[in-house]
Amino acid sequence: MITLRPKSRSKLFDLNLKPIGPFLAATIASAAFTGMFVATPALAASCCGGGSATTLILPKGARHLYDFSIDIESYDGFWNQDGEQVNDPAGSDLSQYRMNFGYAYRFADNWQFSAILPLVKNDNVYPGISAQNTALGDTTLSVWYETFDQITCVWQVNTFADLRPAIYIGSSILLPTGKSAYSDGVDNSFEVTGRGLYRWDANLIVEKTIYPVTLNAQGSYGAYLERPVNQEFDNAVEPYDKKLGDRRYLSASVAYTYFFEDVDALTVSAAIADLREGAGKINGQSDPLTEMKKSSVSLSTTYESEDKSWLLKGSWSHAISKDDWGQSFPITDIFTIGVSYVVR
Repeated sequence: MITLRPKSRSKLFDLNLKPIGPFLAATIASAAFTGMFVATPALAASCCGGGSATTLILPKGARHLYDFSIDIESYDGFWNQDGEQVNDPAGSDLSQYRMNFGYAYRFADNWQFSAILPLVKNDNVYPGISAQNTALGDTTLSVWYETFDQITCVWQVNTFADLRPAIYIGSSILLPTGKSAYSDGVDNSFEVTGRGLYRWDANLIVEKTIYPVTLNAQGSYGAYLERPVNQEFDNAVEPYDKKLGDRRYLSASVAYTYFFEDVDALTVSAAIADLREGAGKINGQSDPLTEMKKSSVSLSTTYESEDKSWLLKGSWSHAISKDDWGQSFPITDIFTIGVSYVVR
């Protein structure tokens, strides 16, 4: 088992890296996918709604949105602290499965609220360790403000006003409802399903649709709250205060929508995303071991029913497995299928 032991309350931690510490350190850094934003906006949100595994957006005028999705994440090596790609040892078989339950509600003309709760299953075989467990992941609560009063999707540009994008300004909080290294009964990092800390995010989405093309840009900045720690992986440690580094996320995507004769539609999109977390703090001192980054690309497709009430979604997110495209993070592929139901 890997453990972090403080030399003293005023010093940083030593990381025991034998024999599987590098990967476990990366797994601890990434924890559960539930705290991340993934760039898979397959439809113009202002027109049809939707979003990603951690972002639900109601279409303009809709009152409710119910969402369910399943993620299958497979691991294929990791980036070490120097950004070098490292393969997992022979015999490794690492996977995580997530069922995401989401709901969005419009409580005012330009204001909406959403909540997402994942159920996470880890299924991991690693030399010397076999771990399988199922637990809740971290919960995401969000509030969004729409800066526009009318749908901004257009078929052609006739006036300057037709170029106005849909802009969403949001705030979200990550609740540590998942199991973390600091939870009772968690023996190793393969059983982790959450970060173990609260995080607040400021979010921005800018999107423009001139059919059949949609351009989308997203960004967020998150700050974790400090918490006291007195145990790690069910072992007592000298008490200390921990704070993870601030999180920055950026993504850009382009989508193309094909309309069928009965007005149902199929949209295909491609996206690129960059996620980074800075150095955290242990008892107020910088902890560079918590720094991490991940670059990824994704493809997604969405089918929208004729009455625009049903959305069927599928996506594939792929980490760019090259040196310097990540740091202290697993290299994974994520396959997602989901369905949304919109009530107007």
